Amino acid sequence: MELREKFEELRGTLGRLDSLLVAYSGGTDSAYLAYVAHCVLGERMLAVIADSPSLPRVELAAALDFASQHGIPVRILQTRELDDPKYARNDGDCCFYCKDELFTQMEAARQELGFAHIAYGKNVDDDGDLRPGQRAAAMHRARAPLAEAKLGKQEIRTLAREAGLTLADKPASACLSSRIEYGRRVTAEKLSQVERSEDAMHALGFTQVRVRHHGELARI
Repeated sequence: MELREKFEELRGTLGRLDSLLVAYSGGTDSAYLAYVAHCVLGERMLAVIADSPSLPRVELAAALDFASQHGIPVRILQTRELDDPKYARNDGDCCFYCKDELFTQMEAARQELGFAHIAYGKNVDDDGDLRPGQRAAAMHRARAPLAEAKLGKQEIRTLAREAGLTLADKPASACLSSRIEYGRRVTAEKLSQVERSEDAMHALGFTQVRVRHHGELARI
C-alpha cells in the first residue's frame, strides 16, 4: 500500500507541474520518470537526451528505442562539456560541470519551447552517495519528482516492472568519463577507447562491466 501511495504522489506531483522537460539518459530512473510524466502530461512533457562523447552509442540507441516504443517525445541536445577545461581536468568534480552544462542547455530549451519546469531522475537512495551533479541540479532549480515521492531505486524497479517496462532490471550505467581515474585528463580519444573496450566485453557476454582507463593500463 505504501508503494501505491508513493506512486500516486509521483503522479500528483507531475500533474501539478503543468509542463516539463525531463533529463533522460535511458537508465531505469530517468526512463521511468519520463514514462510516467508522459502518461500524466502527454505532449506537455519532453524527454531531453544529452549527447556527447561520454555517452556510449549503444546507450543512445537504447534510449531512443525505449522512447519510440512508448511514444515519448524526445529532443537530443549536443552538450559540450569536453570543451570546458574544468571538466576535462577531471579533478573529482567532473559530474558537476557535466550536469551544469546539461541543465544550462535544458533551461535554454525550456524557455525557447515554453515549458514550465525541468526535472531529473534522482531518487532517495542517491542522497547517500557523492554526486556533485546534484549541486548543479539545485543551482538550476531542477525538480526531482522521484525523490519528492520518496521512491528508492528498488521501488522504481518494481513499479517499472509492474508497468511492463523492459528496462526495469537494466544495470546501472554511469557515463564513460567516470571510467577515467581522477587527475587524468578526459579526452574524446580516451572515451572512445573505453567505449570500444566495453563494447568488446559486451560482445563476449558480460552484461555489466566497467573498463577503467589508467593511461597505458585498462582495469576491467
